[in-house]
Amino acid sequence: MITSVRRLTTTCALGAALATLAACGTDRPSASPAPQTPQALHAPRAPQHAPAPSPAVSRPPTLAPGPAGLTPVFKNGPRTPDRVVALTFDADMTADEGPRAAAGEHFDNPQLIATLRALKVPATVFMTGRWAEEYPIQARSIGRDPLFEIANHSYSHYAFTGDCYGLPTVSEDRMRSEVERTYTAFRKAGVNNAMPYFRFPGGCYDRKALRALSATGVTAVQWDVVSGDAFATDSDAVAKQVLEGVKPGSVVVMHCTRSAAPATERAVRLVVPELRRKGYRFVKVSQLIGAADRRR
Repeated sequence: MITSVRRLTTTCALGAALATLAACGTDRPSASPAPQTPQALHAPRAPQHAPAPSPAVSRPPTLAPGPAGLTPVFKNGPRTPDRVVALTFDADMTADEGPRAAAGEHFDNPQLIATLRALKVPATVFMTGRWAEEYPIQARSIGRDPLFEIANHSYSHYAFTGDCYGLPTVSEDRMRSEVERTYTAFRKAGVNNAMPYFRFPGGCYDRKALRALSATGVTAVQWDVVSGDAFATDSDAVAKQVLEGVKPGSVVVMHCTRSAAPATERAVRLVVPELRRKGYRFVKVSQLIGAADRRR
């Protein structure tokens, strides 16, 4: 299901599915890799056979932990005269939606990704681990395209608090594994550069959830502009809501799922030229976080 944001507009949960990649190699079964945190994914790899010196690995920007070491939360970038905006797309699929995908429901939106590429719009895709398992070829294609960055949207798209738009709830002892299992799913799909950012399903979190994720090293990313694209069929209305809400430094939440957000691709085609006409430049979430961190 889609990231539910119904409290501000009609929103919900959506998803997307990726076909399973066939592995190449010997017939000997390999051991399942251990879950990886963002720090492990971006850490330099151990050298083999005395390699030549190489430049230090550049780690993505993150925010410092909050009070008592809680996971930091990012909602928007600096409100500077530099008009930048980050479009984000939630690739939602809950852990129990496999039968619906098998029956033909489309939790992906390749036309949306193609449009972003054609318009040369950088974007951040918050992807569930279940989506990456269902559509590994698409996940790998997005992850290897420098125009995009992939971030964590939990494995199952279950809520991290109670009473979150009807989503099933994750127990506190499973919250950390939801994040780690997703990074493992990314790696299996061929995405080895996923960002250390996490978006709570439905945008729902509390102090308990922030404390549970503190050991993962992620920065939680929310938004300040709700597109209202979840289950919307009127792309003009979606575009209008985005255009009226965007300010310098805004993070816009949209969705990357055909079945649950059918108007999104056309709305993007309306929004992008109009924001550019107003002097806006599109950036990824990592660039906004980097700018916010430098201003601290």
